[in-house]
Amino acid sequence: MAIYVKSGGTWREISSSAGGQVYVRDATSFTNKTIINGYIKDGSTWRTVFTLFETPTSYTTASDGAAFAVPTNANAIHIQSAVGGGGGGFQGADYDKAGGESAGAGGASGGYISDRVYTVTGGETLTPSIGASGAADTSGGRYSGSSSPGGSTLLTGGTTGTLFTLGGGGGSSASGGGVQGPLRTNTAGASGTISQGTSLSSGTTVDGLDITSFNSGTASSFNAYGTGAQGTNPGNCSGDNCSITGGTGGLSYNGNGAVGTSGAGGNGGNHPLTGGTAGTIGQMIYRFLRIA
Repeated sequence: MAIYVKSGGTWREISSSAGGQVYVRDATSFTNKTIINGYIKDGSTWRTVFTLFETPTSYTTASDGAAFAVPTNANAIHIQSAVGGGGGGFQGADYDKAGGESAGAGGASGGYISDRVYTVTGGETLTPSIGASGAADTSGGRYSGSSSPGGSTLLTGGTTGTLFTLGGGGGSSASGGGVQGPLRTNTAGASGTISQGTSLSSGTTVDGLDITSFNSGTASSFNAYGTGAQGTNPGNCSGDNCSITGGTGGLSYNGNGAVGTSGAGGNGGNHPLTGGTAGTIGQMIYRFLRIA
C-alpha cells in the first residue's frame, strides 16, 4: 500500500508495497522508528491507512529444492501443512503346501506439522526438501525383503538454520518365509519421526490476526505435530489357497489425511498375489506473516 505526502504542489510517494518504509522521529531518543500501522480519524472512527505487511489470504506449495526468499518486511512463516513421504507397502505371497498364504503389510505415513508459526529473518533464503514417496515391493513370489521408506521433509534457512525435519514413513517388510514353508513374518513400516523445531505459541500479526486461531491445516488444530501412523498388518491366513486382503497404509496427519494424500503409506498386497502400492510424496504449504 503506497503512502504519499504533498511537497509544494506535488504529491510524492514515500512508501510502497515493494518494500519502502516510513519513519517517524522518536522525541526521547532521536532514533528513527519503522511505522508498523498508520491510521487516520474519520469522524469518530480510526481507520487503517497503512500496514507494513499484509498477510496473504492464499498459500504457496513448496517444491523440492526450489529455494525462496522471505519478504523484506516479514518476520514469520506460517506452515499450514507439512509431512514426510509415505513408506511403500509389501506384496502378498503364496506357497506350495505350506498350510497358509500371506498378505503384505502396509507402509507407514510420515511425521507431520500443521498450523505452526516459525520466526524467520526478512530477506533470508529458505530451502525446502520434500520427502519422496517410498517405492512398493511388487517383484512377485518374495518371502523376505523390504519396501522403501519415504523421504524426509524439512525447511532450512540461510540465517535461521533448520526450522523442522519430518521423517518419512517406513516401508513394510517380510522375513523368514519359503515356498514350501514356513509362512513368512510380515511387518508394517515404522512411523515417520519428527523434529518439529521451536514455534510461536501466541502472537498477533500487524494486520490483526491472532495466530492461535489458525486451524486451516490438514490436522485442523493450531500448533499440531506428530509422528506418522503405521499401516495395518493382516498377517497370514490358514489353509492352502486361502484368500487374505493386504494391509492398509498408515494415514497421513495422524489420521486426518487419507491413504493416497500426501505423506500417506502405501497399501500391502493381497493373496491371491498382488503387489504392494507406493507411498505418497511429502508436502509443504506455507505463507509469510509479520508478527507485531
